[in-house]
Amino acid sequence: MNSLPKFVVSTTLEEVEWNNSTLIKENIAEEVAKLKQQPGQDILVAGSGDLVHTLMQHDLIDEYRLMVHPVVLGSGKRLFREGTNTLKLQLLETKSFSSGIVVLTYQPVRKE
Repeated sequence: MNSLPKFVVSTTLEEVEWNNSTLIKENIAEEVAKLKQQPGQDILVAGSGDLVHTLMQHDLIDEYRLMVHPVVLGSGKRLFREGTNTLKLQLLETKSFSSGIVVLTYQPVRKE
């Protein structure tokens, strides 16, 4: 993980110290669109509903990997916010684990 390039999206940080990290503070959709044009591996987003919402608004997500945990919290932040446009998804893969966690992989169905 330390050797991989990392892009940290933040409006509050002034610098990032983790090895091979680049800070993105502005023009998030534009910067991510540029990253997607570069050769290399997949871009993964972990733990940021705000970032996911921004990327969804700009049609920059190629695949959703949703982890369903066998726990009902009853509260918390929603990944798909109120007012999010309807998005049709096609199921690509389902993986289940002995822990009860299920990973669902979806691809947006894009209008042509």
